[in-house]
Amino acid sequence: MRIVNLNEDSKKNILTDLLKRSPNHYDRFADSVNEILMNVKENGDKALFEYTKKFDKADINASNILVTQEEIREAYDSLENKEFVHIIRKSLKNIQEYHEKQKQYSWFDSKTDGSMLGQKVTALSRVGVYVPGGKAAYPSSVLMNVIPAKVAGVDEIIMVTPPGKDGKVNPNTLVAANEAGVDKIYKVGGAHAIGAMAYGTESIKKVDKIVGPGNIYVALAKKAVFGYVSIDSIAGPSEILVIADESANPKYVAADLLSQAEHDELASAILVTTSKKLADDVSEWVDKFTAELSRREIIQKSLDNYGYILLADSMDDVIDTANEIASEHLEILTKNPFDIMTKIKNAGAIFLGEYSSEPLGDYFAGPNHVLPTNGTAKFFSPLSVDDFIKKSSIISFSREALEPVSEDIQKFARAEGLTAHANSIKVRFDK
Repeated sequence: MRIVNLNEDSKKNILTDLLKRSPNHYDRFADSVNEILMNVKENGDKALFEYTKKFDKADINASNILVTQEEIREAYDSLENKEFVHIIRKSLKNIQEYHEKQKQYSWFDSKTDGSMLGQKVTALSRVGVYVPGGKAAYPSSVLMNVIPAKVAGVDEIIMVTPPGKDGKVNPNTLVAANEAGVDKIYKVGGAHAIGAMAYGTESIKKVDKIVGPGNIYVALAKKAVFGYVSIDSIAGPSEILVIADESANPKYVAADLLSQAEHDELASAILVTTSKKLADDVSEWVDKFTAELSRREIIQKSLDNYGYILLADSMDDVIDTANEIASEHLEILTKNPFDIMTKIKNAGAIFLGEYSSEPLGDYFAGPNHVLPTNGTAKFFSPLSVDDFIKKSSIISFSREALEPVSEDIQKFARAEGLTAHANSIKVRFDK
């Protein structure tokens, strides 16, 4: 794994390199995506079924697009590892308990003059969850997208996922969706599935919000329909940044870097350290592990393109670099990780100490693994219960509360040239 001395030029070059992975740089696919979306908007189910036949080679129609209870039972029966259901339930419990602590409630503040201000919290009515299919089937993402919506109190949660050629859905995905409490599951994927949820078709009703990961076509489709519906984010390839000093175990650091590099050829794995010895040792362990791992070709391309070991002069430089990169996953493997954590401003999820490796967050700990990527942790947060609620302001004034401020409101309105606004207050106090 390449070792680079950290300075302003190398940091700038790396940041430029990493930003190339953003879906915002793949506009050459946008015309194809927009064509698909417009076809679905105009032709509904007809377009949906034609694209499913074209891209997934599956014969889907109005009679079989919805997953049946029998198909869900078959999924349970077909699991190779029967213990998997119990593992899902343990993970689900941890995720639910964590997200329960995020719930918000309506509040009202009354005063003796007859005025009342407040905020009404309402869950979204209908949410659509996109789940990739085939080899990229991740039941953990089903749990992470569905459970906060359930905790928020969303009335109906639907899920779309591409079928195989046989018209069936990945059994692990079906089991996870059933355990999480998805109301309806549809056998459709790709940009056309996003269009169906955004505009509605004869088989799939329009939703209020679309969440969930997908390929570049799905990401660009979500970007295109934003405004017709809400979306969670435009997710980019996965990334990890490890902050480590001389006390870190190089074997652990190397293993954690590779845990993200195996996701995708565009995934990024970066170590920032002040220790030359650690840098050399980690590089050796990366080579040893890569030779043994099943996804070695993907890992190697990821490391060749977006893998770095950055050697810094001081821990202050390490921290500044971490904040500038604003990584999706940030591990801190130092003598005092909690002290370093207080200086971190930008990260999707922060893992402290050598026994808090990133896969713990992916599957089991409880915090959401749907995180901001490509530097967007500077202004975005992990998926949460907040993503599935909306807030309404509450205002109630009596005559006695309004009268003392009525002249001020009228003057404010006239200053903006809005005399009808002013008149709306004035008429209430005309003699």
